[in-house]
Amino acid sequence: MTPDPHLHRHLMDHLTTAVLTVDEGLRLEFMNPAAEMLMEISLNRIRGLPIRELLREDEPLVDSLRQSLDTGHPFTERERVLALHYDREITVDLTVSPISDPGLPQRLLIELIQVDRQLRITREEQLINQQSATRALLRGLAHEIKNPLGGLRGAAQLLELELPEAELREYTRIIIGEADRLQNLVNRMLGPNNLPRRQHINIHKALEHVRGLVAAEAPAGVRMDTDYDPSIPEVNADQDMLIQSILNLVRNAVQAVGEQGHVRLRTRVLRQYTIGQVRHKLVALVQVIDDGPGISEEIRERIFFPMVSHRDGGTGLGLSIAQSLINQHGGLIECTSRPGRTVFSMLLPVELKDD
Repeated sequence: MTPDPHLHRHLMDHLTTAVLTVDEGLRLEFMNPAAEMLMEISLNRIRGLPIRELLREDEPLVDSLRQSLDTGHPFTERERVLALHYDREITVDLTVSPISDPGLPQRLLIELIQVDRQLRITREEQLINQQSATRALLRGLAHEIKNPLGGLRGAAQLLELELPEAELREYTRIIIGEADRLQNLVNRMLGPNNLPRRQHINIHKALEHVRGLVAAEAPAGVRMDTDYDPSIPEVNADQDMLIQSILNLVRNAVQAVGEQGHVRLRTRVLRQYTIGQVRHKLVALVQVIDDGPGISEEIRERIFFPMVSHRDGGTGLGLSIAQSLINQHGGLIECTSRPGRTVFSMLLPVELKDD
């Protein structure tokens, strides 16, 4: 009995696994709907074009596909980060199988199972837990530091009253000044203690306010532009906290590019999106993207910890404070970075007025 090709196509159309086929020239022949959703492009637009059109220039998958065609050997890769041509990266389990039909050129069957979501949820839970543990540690440390600092400062003030000579009183002023400096540092590490005063605000107005502030102080060679999604509804947030968080991210991006570079502010709305273990109907995504040198891998996992900085002379407090402020809104800030492209993504739950 001859297999029905329409049945095969019907079955592949209902698979949740993304399936693609390419010919001997690595030109795309077929994508099922799951693959179209994963690649964010329709088969009609890409059919007959080289698969390279889907991938970023430095993506080595094409070489692996060519080798599989030449040798006839299948291969599988787990948790492969696949770089797509529009600077998007997805993490997939990848299986490539050569297909040989009598009298026909060899083709490749490519199966992609996206694993980003579970990896992302795990990473977000780790970030949230790390931030919570860090704040608890800082609160305990601040208590242990503030008490002796207060005693030290008070003793220096009393001593200053007893000293007859102005030269000697200069030393007590140094002690008082350094005690105050340490007190301010501890307060900055803890961040704001006030609960968010929520109101419905337009997130793009907050972004434009920050853009105006940073543009006034940025070097002339730094170009800033925007890519806003006008469909984002108002968010229920503390306006001052939100502006402070965005300001820290944008200033970091401008400092990262130096005297000349590109910073982009981008917004999107995400539907039925999970942050940690909480699912939200709508989430506002705010991204600050720069083309600077990137963040070194050694500190990338610790970038939101206090006193960790990827810049010479940085205090390492800005990102920690920004993360803490957004955490208080049930949101999260994530970072991905490679040379030439660093993206800080702020995820902020949206509460509609009629919720």
